[in-house]
Amino acid sequence: MLIVKKFGGTSVADKERIFHVAGRCAEEYKKGNDVVVVLSAMGKYTDELIEKAKDINPNPPKREMDMLFTIGEQMSVSLMAMAMNQLGVPAVSLNAFQVPMYTTSNYGSARLKRIDSDRIRNELENRRIVIVTGFQGVNKYNDYTTLGRGGSDTTAVALAAVLHADACEIYTDVDGVYTADPRIVKTARKMAEITYDEMLDLATLGAGVLHNRSVEMAKKYGVPLVVRSSLNDSEGTVIKEEVKVERMLITGVALDKNADRISVIGLKDEPGIAFKLFDTLAKKNINVDVILQSIGRNNTKDISFTVADTDLEEAVQAIRESGRFAYDEVKYKTDIAKLSVVGAGMMSNPGVAAKMFESLYNEGVNINMISTSEIRVTVLIEEKDAEKAMNAVHDAFGLAE
Repeated sequence: MLIVKKFGGTSVADKERIFHVAGRCAEEYKKGNDVVVVLSAMGKYTDELIEKAKDINPNPPKREMDMLFTIGEQMSVSLMAMAMNQLGVPAVSLNAFQVPMYTTSNYGSARLKRIDSDRIRNELENRRIVIVTGFQGVNKYNDYTTLGRGGSDTTAVALAAVLHADACEIYTDVDGVYTADPRIVKTARKMAEITYDEMLDLATLGAGVLHNRSVEMAKKYGVPLVVRSSLNDSEGTVIKEEVKVERMLITGVALDKNADRISVIGLKDEPGIAFKLFDTLAKKNINVDVILQSIGRNNTKDISFTVADTDLEEAVQAIRESGRFAYDEVKYKTDIAKLSVVGAGMMSNPGVAAKMFESLYNEGVNINMISTSEIRVTVLIEEKDAEKAMNAVHDAFGLAE
């Protein structure tokens, strides 16, 4: 068997945990399996690098940030290889250049284009554990790029796909995928299994367990995915196309506090305005989520939408500098949160939105914007209400243990 194992930053935060992970991988290797390990930077090291950068330059170039970020994963993989060798298990660490892993040139949010697997296969044939830097790649200019926060998950799934691995295991500091963030909702329940589509929506909407692009890739290539704890031997959560258990009305609740709302006031009420606005943002690689357009009045309309807080400044600047459309003013609000319920069961059950809105009303939580799809309902609320709203919605749908 060929198994890809990905370990997050908390799993390799110090010497003790590095040796714990090394021991787990060595056990798998001694069973006769081929093992590829993908690592994130140690603990909060990436956050420390961000602080160092902003101490030098409050608005650092994205290319230079990617160059800086790669230090973290390279340190993790080299120390892990040393630990495995100390345990008597042959191992080799490889970075994005040595694999190599080719990406687009969008610094800070690059996408994988191609992985040359020859080097990894040769090392596996020589019975070594291969330890690969997560989160990073190389573009056509031979610059380092990064895949966005959480991108090590995507690295692991991509390697599992190209190597035709028998399993891809994502190890985190939680036991699996829960019906809500167990740090906020104490009654959250761990799920034995969940579909790719449900997990993709939860990941996109704020559930921090998996990088959303990793789920997207796992679904596309049929990669068998398991999320489990690096700290114990519990079964974890299996993510796959179909689940055997009877469908719950709602699978989970997600909360995203890292969203900001932008409102463009007084746009001309004519064809093409929405295209020009969102095309301007797309050209800056800025993702837009919840969108609300007002009914036209006096030949004008307002459009509001959400972006990640890291994109707020660039988005507002892009609108102001565009010149492609006229408007009266741009407003933005940062103290908001996105709350979402996700579940394939809602496709055949009316009343999900009403139940969600009732639970928020009972808690005195005001809704600013609403967005829906076949398997989710998302609302924009005040950030101060976020945690009580999440608990209320979780209870309303009977998701507690």
